[in-house]
Amino acid sequence: MEILWKMEEGTMLTKVKSLAFHGLEAISIDVEVNVSKRGLPSFDIVGLPNKSIGESKHRLLVAFGNSGINLANRKILVNLAPADLHKDGSFYDLPIAVGILCAELNIPVPKSSVFFGEISLDGGLRHTPGALLVSLFAHENSVKNIFIPNMCINEAAVVRDVNIFGVENLGNLKNLLLKGIDGVANIRPNNNVENVNNTGESFYPFDNAVKVEEIIGQFYAKRALEICAAGGHNVLMVGPPGVGKTLLAKSMISILPPLTEEESIEVTKIYTLLGKIPPGGSLVLDRPFRSPHHTVSRAGLLGGGVIPFPGEVSLAHRGILFMDEFCEFSSNVTESLRQPIEEGKVLITRNKRVASFPSKFTLIAASNPCPCGFLGHPKVECKCTPAKIEAYRKKLSGPIMDRIDLHINVLPVNSEDLVESNMLRDSGGTSVTAPTHVSCKPVDTTESIRDRVLQARNVQRERFAGDAIFCNAEMSIVHLKKFCQLDKDSRSILNTAADKMNLSMRSYFKIIKVARTIADINGREEIVYSDIAEALQYRFKT
Repeated sequence: MEILWKMEEGTMLTKVKSLAFHGLEAISIDVEVNVSKRGLPSFDIVGLPNKSIGESKHRLLVAFGNSGINLANRKILVNLAPADLHKDGSFYDLPIAVGILCAELNIPVPKSSVFFGEISLDGGLRHTPGALLVSLFAHENSVKNIFIPNMCINEAAVVRDVNIFGVENLGNLKNLLLKGIDGVANIRPNNNVENVNNTGESFYPFDNAVKVEEIIGQFYAKRALEICAAGGHNVLMVGPPGVGKTLLAKSMISILPPLTEEESIEVTKIYTLLGKIPPGGSLVLDRPFRSPHHTVSRAGLLGGGVIPFPGEVSLAHRGILFMDEFCEFSSNVTESLRQPIEEGKVLITRNKRVASFPSKFTLIAASNPCPCGFLGHPKVECKCTPAKIEAYRKKLSGPIMDRIDLHINVLPVNSEDLVESNMLRDSGGTSVTAPTHVSCKPVDTTESIRDRVLQARNVQRERFAGDAIFCNAEMSIVHLKKFCQLDKDSRSILNTAADKMNLSMRSYFKIIKVARTIADINGREEIVYSDIAEALQYRFKT
């Protein structure tokens, strides 16, 4: 990229560095621009460009004209190398423009620099998805400078050891290149990385979330969701329609811990690839909450396409994937969750390359117990035949159920819960006297549950410092042996339950992981009998 060749008189060849994306992997691309004053005027782009790149020549010719730079009577040929790799995106506008400008001005391309950005017809640079990936590529490959649109500076500035040059328009780009004639040392970044406000964009604001105390009753389910949030465990809720399964899932937003810096960068890489980081935005700070409709396709859930794109499981990375009406999803879709849940990533093979997208999400699934929804309801009779109930339940295979840590029944709210929630009042607004048999329970608030979740997550962050995991649900066998030692009584009850419940080895270890989380919530270093006993309550209760 530092080399400038002078060919025959009237011809100039420049080479500019840019990138291509295959999944979240950034691949170095050489943008070779040959500008000749001989021959018929033309502008061609080769090297397997897609249509958005092919249209770049029209955008650039008009943009240069509107910026007062005349490219009339020029024969321009652009090659995107390597030529056997498919290219996609509008961000090649800037490197092509740099190649043309350097050839016209007879100046070298700035050394150790990558160029990335889309140019509008007036010559200005538009916000372009993927700036964080460019900055990370520069950091990992010892590239000193990146030139990107001004509106992408906050996003790229997350990586602090890369010089970031915000380009406003072609005129500004021309001045930057002229200042760099004697080497890049003459150019100074026009942004102060240390002072960039990385407040990011809040996709799922805490203030708009359903609060736990707003949900009447369901203490058992709330406890399970607290364990889910504290340890990153998967949950299946089964119950009749209208009992609050969806509200319970949405309340998770209010008790989830914030993303760590490392997690935030992981999530932002996915969202910037899809263009979901707004102009001027930076890191994603809130844990994602994705809720795909049950008609979603397999590609929509896992990702796919000729140019691989992430699906819902990757958009939910480090957050929540809520699948309501779980049994209504296609079996092909639900069975495809096996690998993402187990391995924490999705592999998509395209064009002789494998794109890898992370998918370490927490699954919250909700389902009715039968097609009509009222099996087990204390007041409404189920009208489904045994054959229909069996067929409905078979939609969830054993391997999928085995990968879910917590199984809970969500029952209809009764009058006791209404009294305890202070919702049962007479017409004058006075609380009705509770029946003598009601023993009111203290209602946990969102803040108290969130505090316990944060405390447990902080313990786990210290426990797994230096490892590539962030919560108990991600523990391997090695971690279990190191951090989850059981005493004699705990091991005895677990082994007895394993025999009676025919637990698989996966389920056996998941119970230990859940018990580890329960101990963390209660502030205990050791797992005790009661932790194992509570964890066993959440296995196959549906």
